[in-house]
Amino acid sequence: MNKLNPSIKYHLLVGVFFALWGFLFMYMVKPFSDHTTGFYFWIRSSIGFNLIAFLAYGLIAIIQKAIFDKIQRWSVGLEVSVLLLFYIIHTIGTFVFYKSPVINGGYTFLEWNTEIMLRAAIVNLTILAIARSYLIKLIPVKEDILIIKGDNKLDILKIKKAELICVSNAQNYVEIFFTQSNTLHSKLIRTSLKNIKAEFDFLLQVHRSHLINPTHFKSWKDSSTVYLTEMEIPVSKTFNKELLAA
Repeated sequence: MNKLNPSIKYHLLVGVFFALWGFLFMYMVKPFSDHTTGFYFWIRSSIGFNLIAFLAYGLIAIIQKAIFDKIQRWSVGLEVSVLLLFYIIHTIGTFVFYKSPVINGGYTFLEWNTEIMLRAAIVNLTILAIARSYLIKLIPVKEDILIIKGDNKLDILKIKKAELICVSNAQNYVEIFFTQSNTLHSKLIRTSLKNIKAEFDFLLQVHRSHLINPTHFKSWKDSSTVYLTEMEIPVSKTFNKELLAA
């Protein structure tokens, strides 16, 4: 998996689901029963163990969001690492509870890990992996919106990034070319090409008077001109290499 839904809210819902699943599983299976424990013991134990599971996954949700916010990407390696970290935190937390006066269990940590947690890990981590994969489908689709402002308060244009074709110098103004409903439009805004380039660094300069959105590049007309969506733009030798490398 190379995507992540970083929403803590959604992952807390996964934590709730995982805890409820764990509660039912533990109460039904009674993994370390000696047949002397009763109903209330298993209710109390199941609540305790799965509250720990919820808290452990909540901690994972916070940690992974911090990582994702910093590097703005995800990978299979990070996904495996996060699930492994959850397993470690979950195992330590449940063992502490197991050895507490509430249960006063007799397993050592090694026995607890091998006899209980490792056996449950195949099912538990599979469920978590499926739930996490499902969360990716809940990521809202966000359209990149550009707000281009000029020197005057009324100089403003709000368009989708994909709609912007190019920006051309027009003396004390820039002329912004964009497409909407398959129709070419333009708007003059009082600002400089330098300001536009500084604010929108995805634009590629191909001429001292022109910036283009590379996604609208279609083809070369000749060595000094390119076709864009619905128009053509001159290319100077100074910026020729930048466009060829794009």
